[in-house]
Amino acid sequence: MRIWSILGALVIASLPVIPAWAELTPEEIKKMVDEAVEKRLQERERREGAMEPREAAPPSGQHPVPVGPMTDIKVERPGEERVPLSFGATGSGRLVYAKPFVAAPKAIVGGYMDIQYRTQSKGSIENGYGGTSNTFDQQRFVPFIYADITEHVKMASELEIEHGIRESSSNNELEFGLEFAHIDYLINEPFNLRAGILLLPIGKFNLLHDSPLNDLTDRPLVSQLVIPTTASETGAGFYGTLYPGRTSKLDYELYVTTGPCSYDPNGTPRINEQDGTRGSRQRQCPSTDALDINNGKAVVGRLAYSPMLGIEVAGSGYYGNGAPNSSYNPLSIFALDWTLQRGPFELIGEAAWAYARGNSRSISAATGFAPGSILTGQSGDSGPGIPPQRMDGFYIQGNYHFMPAFLTKLSPKRFGEGSTLTAVIRYDRVNTNLDNSNGTGGWGNLEQISFGLNYRPIEDTAFKISYQYQPMAFNPNTNQRIHDNALVISAATYF
Repeated sequence: MRIWSILGALVIASLPVIPAWAELTPEEIKKMVDEAVEKRLQERERREGAMEPREAAPPSGQHPVPVGPMTDIKVERPGEERVPLSFGATGSGRLVYAKPFVAAPKAIVGGYMDIQYRTQSKGSIENGYGGTSNTFDQQRFVPFIYADITEHVKMASELEIEHGIRESSSNNELEFGLEFAHIDYLINEPFNLRAGILLLPIGKFNLLHDSPLNDLTDRPLVSQLVIPTTASETGAGFYGTLYPGRTSKLDYELYVTTGPCSYDPNGTPRINEQDGTRGSRQRQCPSTDALDINNGKAVVGRLAYSPMLGIEVAGSGYYGNGAPNSSYNPLSIFALDWTLQRGPFELIGEAAWAYARGNSRSISAATGFAPGSILTGQSGDSGPGIPPQRMDGFYIQGNYHFMPAFLTKLSPKRFGEGSTLTAVIRYDRVNTNLDNSNGTGGWGNLEQISFGLNYRPIEDTAFKISYQYQPMAFNPNTNQRIHDNALVISAATYF
């Protein structure tokens, strides 16, 4: 283009010396040259196959308007489109758009949901009016929001809505809250910083508890009662990955958090036989705004070693004071988890031990007991008794992934590549009161065997059916130990 402009200038400069054109005005000469140059340019572009239309320049004197998400907002003054949307922005209605993500969206929204139908042989499902034997339940609707702020700053969050059909009221509160929400500052693979509401790395299931991930509908008993999944607390710490060998990997997480909430303000223990450690979670604490109840902090960490692809063994621990005021009654949880994969077979599991030191003794005279005396008459699986201090449990689960050839041949779109069937068997055992032995390990002794089959059209979606045999179960409606069994059908998907 520059070459043709120079040629045009030379032509114009030589025109006065051409006698035939001497009588033409400068405007006529310029018009003729422009037409000639434009014609030659079009011929050249046609030969090169590049006949691209050129945008016309805006009329002079027209104020510029912003582009992108702000196209519907007129700019009244020239140059105002260059003023960033920030505290320096002017106007009133325009200020609602003073967010950086308006001009440069960064967030990703996703999540998961599940729906289930459960029928039990005995009326042991709580419904608020007594027992029932079968019910539908849309148990979880969980939106995720993730964002890449910069190359080194990341944000991740999860909102959880449980049993969302209910409305929030004084008598029937909707279960809604932040499962986690944290900011990561990435330094390098061996060391990164994290702060916010953190998923506690106690065992592996608490970190990977999403319904579509799991091949059975119900969570393991040990992950419900000993490790109170989902357990999360506000805090900060660091995590990273190391490679000690050619095929081995070492992952770790270590955080300082707010700590457990093991007692009501009047000194009543929140850790008991019936619910295990679930009542000690920060989200369950009656403290105002769920703030620290004792100015103490907890330490939690997990170390996972994978000698080769498909094998991982990990240990994790949690320790923090759960008593208010000046009392010191710490809760400690230790867990082991393992994952073994070979071809279509998987063997996974987890074991955990919890110790709520001093949980059986009064920390406040408000309970009617002198501080330090043995508490009695606290409700649990076996009725009124002494609150437990020790509990443990484990599960072991085998999965087999397969897809029969006749199904693939019958419907390649539904049973083709990416889809799978999984046969599952899991054994659960938990004891929420090791301090009250009656010959079978305590009244909090529960046992369950689950047989399941699920179909995944893609990895992110699962349709599940399972049968549960419960030789040692508990009916919360009658406070009795029972033998029970259940059929559970569910669907879960990421979105």
